[in-house]
Amino acid sequence: QVQLVESGGGLVQTGGSLRLSCAASGRTFSSYWTGWFRQAPGKEREFLAVISRSGDSSYYADSVKGRFTISRDNAKNTVYLQMNSLKPEDTAVYYCAADLSMYYHRTSRQYDYWGQGTQVTVSS
Repeated sequence: QVQLVESGGGLVQTGGSLRLSCAASGRTFSSYWTGWFRQAPGKEREFLAVISRSGDSSYYADSVKGRFTISRDNAKNTVYLQMNSLKPEDTAVYYCAADLSMYYHRTSRQYDYWGQGTQVTVSS
């Protein structure tokens, strides 16, 4: 079992920054890949980024590459998503998720555990 709790969302102006955190508990944190997704109203859940168990590899969606950075601190059982140069189209509920498989995935159905989400709103 893995429990995930996101925090750090809020309201920010266009061009601003936010750092999301996802605190994990349960299964050993360094034993699974961790990803970030988002879902805007009326849209499917969208992959953003994923980081390996040790944190030495990360992969991004083209839509956020160069603006968002995923990182993890295995000593603190926490994964982060630093979001810069935010745009109104980044407005969504942001979720972290745990993938217990051997390799990373970009599709939400491959992930085993999810947090409850945190709202990010970017005003124009």
